[in-house]
Amino acid sequence: MPMPGVPDPNRRSDATRRAILTAAIDLLGEVGYPKLTIEGIARTAGVGKQTIYRWWASKGSLIFEAFLAFAGDGETAALPDTGDLAADLKLVLRATVDELDDPRYDKAMRAMHVEIVNDHLLAGEYVARLEKPMRELKKERLRAAQRVGQLAEDVELEVAIDMLFGPVLNRWLQRTGPLTHDYVDQVVDTALRGLKPRKP
Repeated sequence: MPMPGVPDPNRRSDATRRAILTAAIDLLGEVGYPKLTIEGIARTAGVGKQTIYRWWASKGSLIFEAFLAFAGDGETAALPDTGDLAADLKLVLRATVDELDDPRYDKAMRAMHVEIVNDHLLAGEYVARLEKPMRELKKERLRAAQRVGQLAEDVELEVAIDMLFGPVLNRWLQRTGPLTHDYVDQVVDTALRGLKPRKP
């Protein structure tokens, strides 16, 4: 516990870290990833470059941390379960579309994916901290659907998740078409037709 009248070093450190993450996101939106530099981030945040390098090994790892901070890292919750699997999946995917279409996050997320392709260490961190926890939440929702007969018992859940969520990410990454609520509704309806239990 800090002494009265003495600044709390942990609070100061958290404030500095937040300033750096905010500066990274703001600058990324202004100049784009290729022109984004550690020097520019440090200048905008009002810190020295060494402060940034002490916490992050690369520009990519800093952007990933910033993305997690503003996307709510550590605040994941179970997917909705109203008893209507199609409605619940559409709700989640529509929210995903809204996030991917948000210009405040679009550049950051695209930059993050570029870095993941080229940096296997960052890719491992992405899987461990974001992809794997989210896939587990998705699988738990699909298991609940299996228990009540909305999905076939022999459905491979990893593949089902790819069928439901993969097309959305692919369309966003490749810019192959508009990313809309209507599109994700069609993805859900089409996938679930193939995943439902067959009638005897």
